[in-house]
Amino acid sequence: MYYMQRALRVGLFLLMAATIALPASAADIVAFDASASGLTWRPLVSFEHGMLTVSTPDGLVFSETFKGGSGISFNPTGQPNYQPPDGTYLWQVTLGKPSAVNAKLRAAAGANRAGDGDPDVEAAHRAASARATLIQSGAFQILNGAIVPSNLVEPGAKSAGAGSGSMTTDAFRQANWIYDDPAVRQVDQVIPDDLIVQGSACVGLDCVNNENFGFDTIRLKENNTRIHFDDTSTQAGFPANDWRLIANDSASGGSSKFSIEDSTGAKTPFTITAGASTNSIFVDSTGRVGFRTSTPVLDLHINTGNTPAVRLEQNNSAGFTAQTWDIGANEANFFVRDVTGGSKLSFRVRPGAPTSSIDIAADGDVGMGTASPTINGGGLEISRTGQAAVRISNTAASGKKVELGVDTTGGFIQTLTTGATFRIFTDNAAGPRVNVDSAGNVTLSALTNCGTGIKTDGAGLLSCITSTRETKNVDGDLLPHVALANVMALRPQIGSYKESPDVPEHWLIAEEAAAVDPALVGLANGKPYVVKTQNVVADLIAVVQLQQRRIEEQQRFIQEQQRRLEALEQASPRKN
Repeated sequence: MYYMQRALRVGLFLLMAATIALPASAADIVAFDASASGLTWRPLVSFEHGMLTVSTPDGLVFSETFKGGSGISFNPTGQPNYQPPDGTYLWQVTLGKPSAVNAKLRAAAGANRAGDGDPDVEAAHRAASARATLIQSGAFQILNGAIVPSNLVEPGAKSAGAGSGSMTTDAFRQANWIYDDPAVRQVDQVIPDDLIVQGSACVGLDCVNNENFGFDTIRLKENNTRIHFDDTSTQAGFPANDWRLIANDSASGGSSKFSIEDSTGAKTPFTITAGASTNSIFVDSTGRVGFRTSTPVLDLHINTGNTPAVRLEQNNSAGFTAQTWDIGANEANFFVRDVTGGSKLSFRVRPGAPTSSIDIAADGDVGMGTASPTINGGGLEISRTGQAAVRISNTAASGKKVELGVDTTGGFIQTLTTGATFRIFTDNAAGPRVNVDSAGNVTLSALTNCGTGIKTDGAGLLSCITSTRETKNVDGDLLPHVALANVMALRPQIGSYKESPDVPEHWLIAEEAAAVDPALVGLANGKPYVVKTQNVVADLIAVVQLQQRRIEEQQRFIQEQQRRLEALEQASPRKN
């Protein structure tokens, strides 16, 4: 079953029970009480952020966060659209106090999230946060649809002798009853030498004469079984931590489990609950770890019949916003799920995806379909046999799509929506700089950095016509008589483009200009395609300069003739 998280609709309870059925131990951080009306947890330590999670027998997980200074309650039978089954429910309370972490370290860890991430800072903050975080877990049971109260007392073993009766194990120990005869009192036995038992041993109040051991060598037999490792070291530098092996909770409604308890540290780092499947955790001879498999193939191997997955859950105990991610895989995909963000599958890989479907090179270049992306300046390279393209779709705009790609004939940009217009913007407020409508008409808002215009090469490609000496081979001046001959041979005409017959135009025809002088036109596929206005302008300038020089010469000639005429008039006698 997939992981499932439901909102835990619980209110902070205002009135706590006056007495708790079972007193909390010194290691407890909350006092827990289970009753027919629900469950309550009363914090026993100060905290700032808290989180409760409850795991159900049918694989669901309920969770809720709460603030410092408050307790919390939960009733599984009151959850909407949920009928809790009979069985054991596990709970965990996490209490955090981020202010206990060094302020500078915490600030560095927060700033680290927006940058590249310093692993040393993360590790230091993680360790400090772990020390400032307290965890307690437990269990409760539902039988016949009702919550089992936590204040029940289990009867102890019955003794057949006089004065015997039903009592708890602790009460029996306090009475120090060893034999059925109440008149016989047995004190502790001390054996000041090795004890060798050539057989099996049974320890506990429920051991009987002629106990059937089967293959057991040592058996613990009573309603609360524990093994305590008490290290009495007192010298400095010698380890002295105490440990305990625990089988099952002692309280009613508790969990059937096996735990290893750090008695000195008041923590339970390892627990296995009853019903765990065979090979739940399996370590083979090479150190490989299998979950639900005794034949792990890699260092960590998870084997299950439906969607093996890993949950990465950041709670709020360290002061950061709670966030949960799942990483899983099945026959449909490998995925990353944003559980907190609505269980969206942010990342997916489908079975059969080719090698290097996404490949990130050491320099940060990203390849799709290539293991060695090489992009001038860095970026993204898409490599595929046949057509390779990038499609951009807007699902909220009537399915408008555009593709940028390359096929066997060359690169292309195409729109995939009928009647769509392709536009290039440099500033949305300024409007499109290039506009291509559905009929293929191209509109340019302006030509910049192209000095005297544009030119075409033999394939019809457009490029700027520049006027700098760095891009030109200058052979000399344009001869005026050549320019005049060109201008006089050109035939300006009027007409209109076929796409816009109502718009009058004045122009030169490329084929006619080419017949006058091939230098006046640009070619496309070897044919005259466009009149080079820069060349025509150069001819016109040469002609105007020629005409201007002739006008100036004629002006000087006229002025000289005018001077001579005036001189003759002054030298001749006047007649009346």
